[in-house]
Amino acid sequence: MIPREILTQVRRVEITTRGLVNDVFSGEYHSVFKGRGMNFAEVRAYQYGDDIRSIDWNVTARTGTPFVKVFDEERELTLMLVVDVSASGEFGSRSRMKGEVAVEICAVLAFSAITNNDKVGLIIFSDRIEKFVPPRKGRRHVLRVLRELLYFRPAGRGTDIAGALEYLVRVVRRRAVVFVVSDFFATGYQKALAVAGRRHDTIVIRMGDPRERELPAVGYIELEDAETGEQLTVNVSDPAFRDAFNREVTDTRTALEREFRKTGVDVIEISTDRPYADRLMRFFRQRAKRLR
Repeated sequence: MIPREILTQVRRVEITTRGLVNDVFSGEYHSVFKGRGMNFAEVRAYQYGDDIRSIDWNVTARTGTPFVKVFDEERELTLMLVVDVSASGEFGSRSRMKGEVAVEICAVLAFSAITNNDKVGLIIFSDRIEKFVPPRKGRRHVLRVLRELLYFRPAGRGTDIAGALEYLVRVVRRRAVVFVVSDFFATGYQKALAVAGRRHDTIVIRMGDPRERELPAVGYIELEDAETGEQLTVNVSDPAFRDAFNREVTDTRTALEREFRKTGVDVIEISTDRPYADRLMRFFRQRAKRLR
């Protein structure tokens, strides 16, 4: 039995994201993610401005009047959400944690997909594969995906991105649109990400928080690694510590950007202190320009 508070959360997320989907993202999603091909629909009389390459010469010869072939996009796609539920997602220095924002982003993408009659599937992972929900259509199915994201309690606390991507490639054989949602506090996933990028249309959504980029100068604090439980007391006001921390942040970001470029996947950077809708829209618009 799913607790009533989880059902309430599912409903809140649906209400929050539905407006964005209906007003903005559904059309953007459709224009950016194309179907698998074009199916012949009909022939009709040639009209001024039609591409002459679409003329059906057989019909034109029989009738003595130019006719063109009309094609419909074979639209149906599969959207796969590959979502990191490791313990580091439980961090947030503002009003919400990274994991909470991630769920809303997944909801926006999933509702955009079903609005376009596409299928939605889900892989939940930590340091293991926690849950696989096969792709299906419809609102009820998307609500199930949201319930899993909100209600599921992972067995693992660590992060194995490579394992999740290798599992994706094994279980999803036909080309899909894949969003990998994680803070990418992991190593050794570059090869698996490159393989997934060749097999599927793969987009990375990297979750972050301002406190992971900058620490307040408040003296001694105790830090704990959410995934390993390791604790460390540091003086965050110490200039030497702050310089070392800033260098580590810069080096990590540079290394991530380099790896993402090498794998050829698109990347959306999300931070808990900024509206995620703006970042998603920027991605959709930039990608639409590339496809023109």
